[in-house]
Amino acid sequence: MRSLIATLPLLLIACSGNGANSQTTASADKPFKTSIVADFDSPWAMTFLPDGRALVTEKAGEMILFDPKNGTKIPIAGIPKVDSAGQGALMDVVLSPGFAKDKAVYFSFSEERDGLKGVALAKGAFNQASDGTTKLDGVQVIFRASPYVDGNGHYSGRIAFSPDGKYLFFTNGERQKFDPAQDPKSTLGKVLRLNLDGTPAAGNPLAAKGFNPAIWSYGHRNLLGLAFDKDGRLWEQEMGPKGGDEVNLIKPGLNYGYPKVSNGDHYDGKPIPDHAPGDGFEPPKVSWNPVISPGGLLYYSGNMFPQWKGSLFIGGLSSQALVRVKLDGEKAEKADQWDMGARIREVEQGPDGALWLLEDGGQGSQGRMLKLTPAT
Repeated sequence: MRSLIATLPLLLIACSGNGANSQTTASADKPFKTSIVADFDSPWAMTFLPDGRALVTEKAGEMILFDPKNGTKIPIAGIPKVDSAGQGALMDVVLSPGFAKDKAVYFSFSEERDGLKGVALAKGAFNQASDGTTKLDGVQVIFRASPYVDGNGHYSGRIAFSPDGKYLFFTNGERQKFDPAQDPKSTLGKVLRLNLDGTPAAGNPLAAKGFNPAIWSYGHRNLLGLAFDKDGRLWEQEMGPKGGDEVNLIKPGLNYGYPKVSNGDHYDGKPIPDHAPGDGFEPPKVSWNPVISPGGLLYYSGNMFPQWKGSLFIGGLSSQALVRVKLDGEKAEKADQWDMGARIREVEQGPDGALWLLEDGGQGSQGRMLKLTPAT
């Protein structure tokens, strides 16, 4: 474990942010006001604690306890070493369904082992001392993608708990290797269903057919968003190749086609057959070409924006956008796309129903945390 500065006195490690209302902008073409809350170093994901504070991950490997009320940032010790080259990062962070009792925090990160790289899933217990210093106790890696390979891309690493709190769903990207997405023995290019201890869940749909027992669905590319709706449906978004970004409704045992089919083509110009009826592959519910480069995915269940309740929100990276997708049962359709002027890596719902965004800090983005509230 690397040593963080959380052992220093709180006065040295806490710094003041801008404050939630320091800079608020409204635009006639957007139905929300945008408040700049804080600035981070290439943030990747966030989640709220029950007391309204947030855990924020940064690409290079820091996890930060952030208080939106006063801007205080406290580094969290206990995070394993992260290999942040390329698309590597300290990635998703999600609270255990039983956090009130177990204080467990689940997170994902890219690492190097024996010269090869992959995405790992870990958990630890949140612990804040009386002097404010904070750490995750007993951190353990509970799952690793298989196999680890060379290269620095398409780790994925998104986490979502089933509505009943019994299972953990975890995404493994195909690591820019194409074929592993169809390999039944590999977890790459897959949505996985695990027990809370990281072991494969019993009854996964493809185990009896000789697949890796953790696999729930396959034929995916770079899965950067995962969320359950109010009726327990699992939605996923992923970056397509050159074109063909997707929102998928994930069902057990289905093959989503990559790289055999896609609504995009390879970056070298080689065509990929489009999804077609009867081809044996599950098509996306929505796809984009030109692409939006989807980052985080949120199913909105709040009351602050009642007109959007039951929608999906997607952070757009290359599109520098916030994207809304309207849901109707198992159907989905494009609804809104707002220009945010920066690459949006993460979308989160706050305790009061506000929308919170993280800029990813790359290619001209500042890495700011934004809070969106109704324009009127």
